[in-house]
Amino acid sequence: MPALLEAKGLTAGYGAAPVLHGLDFEVEEGGVTALLGANGAGKTTTLRAVCGMLRTAGEIRLGGQSIAGRATEEIARLGLAHVPDGRGTFMELTVEENFRLGAYIRRDREVQADFERMWAWFPRLKQRWRQQAGTLSGGEQQMLAIARALLLRPRLLLLDEPSFGLAPLIVQEIFAIMRRIREESGVGILLVEQNANLALELADRAYLLETGRIVVAGPAVELREDEAIRHSYLGY
Repeated sequence: MPALLEAKGLTAGYGAAPVLHGLDFEVEEGGVTALLGANGAGKTTTLRAVCGMLRTAGEIRLGGQSIAGRATEEIARLGLAHVPDGRGTFMELTVEENFRLGAYIRRDREVQADFERMWAWFPRLKQRWRQQAGTLSGGEQQMLAIARALLLRPRLLLLDEPSFGLAPLIVQEIFAIMRRIREESGVGILLVEQNANLALELADRAYLLETGRIVVAGPAVELREDEAIRHSYLGY
């Protein structure tokens, strides 16, 4: 499969403090790539660098087109959506209003059809359609954040810790939905996730970060089955 997202020699940081040191990674068209590592390894910084929230050096290409140095809103229009850690839902708005905000920049006539597709993937949200987002459970808020991002019709979805703070059964439900989204939509996914086992079950390829550097890279199935990597880096 061709690469949808390519990063080569990516460096980034906050102020004068570098965090990422020359990362090379990619996400295939319609594929899932996982970024794994301990807290502080640079995973969230990588997502922020890709979507233009930080000053970077190196090359970032989306669909063969350079996006390095572009404004975040311009990158979004090229087909990238970002679900940050902490979900980022608009708590004062209803589920319906969050949906409409997600599709705000679209001018096509298929928005209602996409609402219905979100209801099929996230039936809980249809049941909560008129409910204020701030009154949803944590799992429902995460579902809403993912659905709202998908309403942009992105080519690439960046997901930052979708399981954070959620009960195990809800995490399993969300990852099952993500598998379905991958199979039915063809959207590429760059996933940051502390639950390494779940991430490797979903992903095609994975990269392990340590202090802003990639220390291990390869097919997810190989990393999942490598006992030395599991014990040394993944903690299971």
